[in-house]
Amino acid sequence: MTVQSLDAFETLGVPSDLSTVLAQQGITSPTPIQAATLPDSLAGRDVLGRGRTGSGKTFAFLLPLVARLSTDRRRAAPRRPRALVLAPTRELVGQIEAALAPLAEASGLRTQTVFGGVGQNPQVAGLRKGADIVLACPGRLEDLIGQGHCDLGAVEVTVLDEADHMADLGFLPAVRRLLGQTPRGSQRLLFSATLDRAIDVIVQQFLRDPVTHEADSAQSPVATMSHHVLHVKHEQRVPILVELTSAPGRTVVFTRTKRGARTLARQLNSRGVPSVDLHGNLSQNARTRNLEAFHSGRAETLVATDIAARGIHVDDVALVVHADPPVEHKAYLHRSGRTARAGAAGTVVTLMTDAQVRDVRSLARQAGIRPVTTKVSGPEHPVLAELAPGERTLQPGGYAPEGGQVSQGPGTSRRSPGSGGKATPRGGRTGSTRSRRSRRRRTSGSGAGGGRTQQGSTPGQGRRPGSGSHSAASFSRGR
Repeated sequence: MTVQSLDAFETLGVPSDLSTVLAQQGITSPTPIQAATLPDSLAGRDVLGRGRTGSGKTFAFLLPLVARLSTDRRRAAPRRPRALVLAPTRELVGQIEAALAPLAEASGLRTQTVFGGVGQNPQVAGLRKGADIVLACPGRLEDLIGQGHCDLGAVEVTVLDEADHMADLGFLPAVRRLLGQTPRGSQRLLFSATLDRAIDVIVQQFLRDPVTHEADSAQSPVATMSHHVLHVKHEQRVPILVELTSAPGRTVVFTRTKRGARTLARQLNSRGVPSVDLHGNLSQNARTRNLEAFHSGRAETLVATDIAARGIHVDDVALVVHADPPVEHKAYLHRSGRTARAGAAGTVVTLMTDAQVRDVRSLARQAGIRPVTTKVSGPEHPVLAELAPGERTLQPGGYAPEGGQVSQGPGTSRRSPGSGGKATPRGGRTGSTRSRRSRRRRTSGSGAGGGRTQQGSTPGQGRRPGSGSHSAASFSRGR
């Protein structure tokens, strides 16, 4: 940490105690969206900020919020928070809370999260004690207000994060009702990856002479992100996914449906790839447990619906795979934003069957990308080793929720063709974490469930798309 880098935030108006907290986390230089918005938001202006996922929007609104509240050391009255942050999903609320915690502690501020899927009593108790900052999903907050547990009449700053996603989820009527309960003249900050007509309604009704800033727009692809389309046969999708996800490093795989995410995670685990799923049918405890397993590395593959396309931050995601191509280009860009964050490199792969060729080409055109398209006949194709380099490892049984990875014996591993016999890790992870060696295996035939045969160690052979009895049937049929 240098004095010069520390001053980078202070010259924008950030108080020195908050910039010190950032520096302790290794954050010493503002991102473009932070540099653009902080002077106005710290000055008390209403701000409309657009920036892609991973561009640093969270600190762009947390810093001015904490700075404003900390200048007045008064405590929040019971049930009457001084600041409100609205976000579309429970996971995003939790991540904002994690980013806020050190700033709030340094400033002596109390925080309280409010969202559904869990019991309300701890949230009610936190509001009763007097929370300076409430971070909430609209639905549960409206419920608690209706029960008399919260009053927004003392809110000084309101933040809408991922406003466009709230519009997509149908939350805007609730957001408008909540904003209508905050005092006129209070500061309002709206941050979004995209700005469209749905957001304009909120802006025109509730923001006063807002200053608009745009940086790293989600409408333009990231320069450090490479895009690839794999033209595959329907029955080869699961073996190819096993080949991609069994390489070192974290991978996020997107499916179109909740049933598809659940089924694919089960198929990957049965083939030895430790995987967890994330979708709307999971309880809050299960969602938290699965995300923690992915964060910690006990499961290096997350299979998710679009619930994870916005706001879910995990460091060092090297590969994003669209197992089911999204229906529109905004979803593609937001999904892809799970990798290549904060200037890091990343790879995005879309699986495309014959029936999806026209849709995928239209999607790429609208997203403004020119992906490299490769026809892949099966998991032995060398392009897979280029997209996901490193020594493959299979862990028998995959991920076990209660005890980490199951201990049914050592995992099988092999070197990827094209790597010259040397493991090349993805996502900053070293090949030594996957260094157990066994004889290389592959299933006979292209699908799962066939007999296993021994292969030699010549690069280009020894591919093993899976192990287990599940069929490679579609994992996206359920709606």
